[in-house]
Amino acid sequence: MRTCTFLVVVATMVYAIATPVTGCGESYGTTSIEGGWELIPNINDQHIQDLGRWAILEFLKHANCVLKFNKVLSGKEQVVSGMNYELIIDASDASGKLGTYKAEVYEQERTKTRKLVSFSKAN
Repeated sequence: MRTCTFLVVVATMVYAIATPVTGCGESYGTTSIEGGWELIPNINDQHIQDLGRWAILEFLKHANCVLKFNKVLSGKEQVVSGMNYELIIDASDASGKLGTYKAEVYEQERTKTRKLVSFSKAN
């Protein structure tokens, strides 16, 4: 029993010494954790713009309307077993009227999987 208690105390001390101290207001851990949403750092990245274009084309396969992709305005990404994207897209309808749409896309590059999870008019 004494040996077990001694080992627990030693392990606790080693952990306390080896763990870095984080000051108040400093970031702790990684900046990207699975399940956390983060702003897309470069919205003009070609891959992000291609995702927005693809989302419009995929939506049009199931909709009775015409939309023309203009550009992705903003978005968030979430690390999962792949990547979830929430994209705010600027598009024009058949009459040329501009609109803003929200597309949620799941993508897993290693399996070449891409799925339009949802698509709606943005507020």
